[in-house]
Amino acid sequence: MALALQLRLLSLVPRLLLAPRRDLTVRGPDEPLPVVRIPRALLRRQEQRQSGQRSPLRPVLVRPGPLLISARRPELNQPARQTLGRWQAAPLVSRGWKHRRARQDYFSIERAQHEAPALRNLPSKGSFADLGLEPRVLSALQEAAPEVVRPTTVQSSTIPPLLRGRHILCAAETGSGKTLGYMLPLLQRLLGQPSLDASRIPAPRALVLVPSRELAEQVRAVARPLGSSLGLRVQELGGGHGMSRVRLQLSKHPPADVLVATPGALWKALKGQLISLARLSFLVLDEVDTLLDESFLELVDYILEKSHIAEGPADLKDPFNPKAQLVLVGATFPDGVGQLLSKVASLDSLTTITSSKLHCIMPHVKQTFMKLKGAEKVTELVQILKQHDRAHRTGSTGTVLVFCNSSSTVNWLGYILDDHKIQHLRLQGQMPASMRAGIFQSFQKGSRDILLCTDIASRGLDSTQVELIINYDFPLTLQDYIHRAGRVGRVGSEVPGTVISFVTHPWDVSLVQKIELAARRRRSLPGLASSVSEPLHQDTLLQQA
Repeated sequence: MALALQLRLLSLVPRLLLAPRRDLTVRGPDEPLPVVRIPRALLRRQEQRQSGQRSPLRPVLVRPGPLLISARRPELNQPARQTLGRWQAAPLVSRGWKHRRARQDYFSIERAQHEAPALRNLPSKGSFADLGLEPRVLSALQEAAPEVVRPTTVQSSTIPPLLRGRHILCAAETGSGKTLGYMLPLLQRLLGQPSLDASRIPAPRALVLVPSRELAEQVRAVARPLGSSLGLRVQELGGGHGMSRVRLQLSKHPPADVLVATPGALWKALKGQLISLARLSFLVLDEVDTLLDESFLELVDYILEKSHIAEGPADLKDPFNPKAQLVLVGATFPDGVGQLLSKVASLDSLTTITSSKLHCIMPHVKQTFMKLKGAEKVTELVQILKQHDRAHRTGSTGTVLVFCNSSSTVNWLGYILDDHKIQHLRLQGQMPASMRAGIFQSFQKGSRDILLCTDIASRGLDSTQVELIINYDFPLTLQDYIHRAGRVGRVGSEVPGTVISFVTHPWDVSLVQKIELAARRRRSLPGLASSVSEPLHQDTLLQQA
């Protein structure tokens, strides 16, 4: 019985093994065979892998002529003659830069012109005399700055309304000559006023408020030669010192006609009743967007409370009851500044002078963006600086500014450059006032070719000898980028300017994408364009090419 059961099981084994084969066999000539489809791209890659050949490069159509955007990948170049339509998609090089595979990618915004926008479309016969300046002021200008022959576009539009007693808001790109644009009318106004009896404490007749000690030194350097030729005293009141040092600064010199001060130092002097603003007839807020920032706003509010600002030109005619004419100057006006300006003066009383290149990518400066890992930035920086040093030895080149986002990075990077025997200067906000004094001036005079700095060197400082800007740390905002890039290509610069930016973090890439899109579409940077034109009434508009 058991043997019969085993024989029956053995007979079932061949049937079970042959059953699948019967299902797969062709039962008739018309029955189709089973087909396995393999993607052609997979077959192509398999064939190339077996043959050891790379995929052939796609042909790239290269259009003749200069480029607006030049990229490592030629298919993403944009010719200077090409204009993107309003709804046309822009092929951004930086679109995929948040991926780690984008490392070592780069692109450049090429120069579209060779001269600064402030020097374009100037009248061939225009002069400072045509703007209404007195002969005494013209001779002082010729003696102090013989290289200044013709006014820039900004100066031509700013000086006449200032001489008529109007409150001015001047919004123009960096390096366009704004300082001289308000300094000359300021000095002429003081010349036309009688000198009142000396008061118990110093009482300047003109005040220029600036956000940093370095900018105060620079404005004083511009104003002092002009003032000395006209018999007017110019004094600087820098911050970073205690009350005793402020008292010493004010008592050591005779009372000044023009005071150039930082908010902190002037606040201390006003609190200690060491100075009075009762006789103020001219008030300038230089780099007004920074002065109205949260870090300065409380100090500036207190200073404005102590100043008597005129309601209009009629209030300026009484020399024995002086009131201040207001001048607001800046290169960037981000969203929200208009509301802050309403605290300073009535918006209807301001004559707004804006440049068509405000908040735009500077067309005369080459700007390169490099996608790097954080560990690669030091090597790239040292290589660029050594190449610049070799070029400096063989011929005349300009100086270099290296920007970092923090004081600790400036110090750390300085130690690395010391190890590589690269001579440089350092400038950052945590330095004592005694160390910071004169560093930028010595850099301007050429004692060193390289300056490591934070953003305190990016606002308003004149740097006509700077040829190269390196953003070792990419700036945190678009307005900071505009100010850093504005250190090159200024009016009077003898060397063409270049900006190189290291792009590392995802938030850096987001800003770079906005810059690249604005450059490709030839528009102003987003978030900055309408902040002046919407809240303020515009009486004058500069039209520049």
